[in-house]
Amino acid sequence: MLIAELIIKILFKEAKILIFGVLKDIKQGECRVIATPSEVATIVEDGHKVLVQRNAGTGAGFCDEEYEDVGAEMVDTMEEIYQKSDLVAKVKEIEPMEYGLLKENQVIFTCIHPAAHKEEVQALLDKKVISFTAEDSHRYGSPNCEAAGKQGALMGLESLLSINGGKGKFVSGLAGAPGIKVLILGGGIVGKNSLQVLQSLGAWVTVMDVNIATLREIGKMYSEKVNTQISTKYNIKKLLPDMDLVINCVKWPKGSKEFLIDREMVKSMQKGSVIVDISNDYGVIETFRETTHENPRYIEEGVVHYCVSNIPGAIANSTSVAYAASVLPHIRSILNNGIEKACINDGFLRRSMTTYKGYLTHEETSALQNRPWISPEEVLNISNEKLDPAPPATITRSNNKLSIGG
Repeated sequence: MLIAELIIKILFKEAKILIFGVLKDIKQGECRVIATPSEVATIVEDGHKVLVQRNAGTGAGFCDEEYEDVGAEMVDTMEEIYQKSDLVAKVKEIEPMEYGLLKENQVIFTCIHPAAHKEEVQALLDKKVISFTAEDSHRYGSPNCEAAGKQGALMGLESLLSINGGKGKFVSGLAGAPGIKVLILGGGIVGKNSLQVLQSLGAWVTVMDVNIATLREIGKMYSEKVNTQISTKYNIKKLLPDMDLVINCVKWPKGSKEFLIDREMVKSMQKGSVIVDISNDYGVIETFRETTHENPRYIEEGVVHYCVSNIPGAIANSTSVAYAASVLPHIRSILNNGIEKACINDGFLRRSMTTYKGYLTHEETSALQNRPWISPEEVLNISNEKLDPAPPATITRSNNKLSIGG
């Protein structure tokens, strides 16, 4: 490399040095970490400073010394991470105890789930941070969806055990005893991964979806050894009394008042049957209520319900490795290129922008919380740039638009 080129590179890196803060997640039962030592090493090589909260990766199998070995500085508290960092990242939502630590113009990257968390959104707006909700940023689907589907299937089988209140049936059956019948609602990434586990273990599986192309794809994938059916309340109602295990992978419109599976339908299931609600969206199953890893199950209408909201947290090492690798390009782009260029270059990052310096930039949240919003393109003044395209994150639309001058 020529000396002049080396000098330019050094100057460029010096101009771009930012501080990236890795928080220890504090949600109950959450052991994942947003960046493993592998990602930290890459960001340090990019020329940035990385702060990692002590024990942030311990629950996922990464000790503090591993982070230090690749150039991270360990700090004791979340307060110090927020105080010193330009970009702060974690896996799950910002908790109320963190609201007061947010700083104006700070960049936040985490799973905000903004449409369902009004107070969290208000805190992000009040503090005028630039926030991205990670669940909307995945071009090829989140590794957490894969993890939730696969591990959720296994949690369903565990819930079927007699010792957990279930029927006590073995997934593939035994000589003279039949295997279990499973209904999977939703043929997306979560549903397909649940199917992969259960079908390989010998369960008799039916998959329901509203998309015939999805059902056709699943049929071909498994050489027509999986039953497929259009998802309607009528069809579900007919099948439920014979199902041992129901796995809900449907992303339900927030605010919907109609249940896909109502209480009477749950009553129709045999005692000891199991419902695993991976999606955790209110409105799909009337008997749903969110649970935690510490107390994951409850029985209602004689049916065992497993409704843990962060199933991937149970396999923290695998999900951390996969998830951290998937979001690293976004984090690097923000650090290396700045917000505007990063959003021009990646439509999936752009669509995940939730707040920008006091403005709401997330359409679904606007519609469901009746808040005015402005698109990321407008608030960043990049509408005339050559933008990387991306489909909307959801089908929910809002007419409650505002402009910078409005």
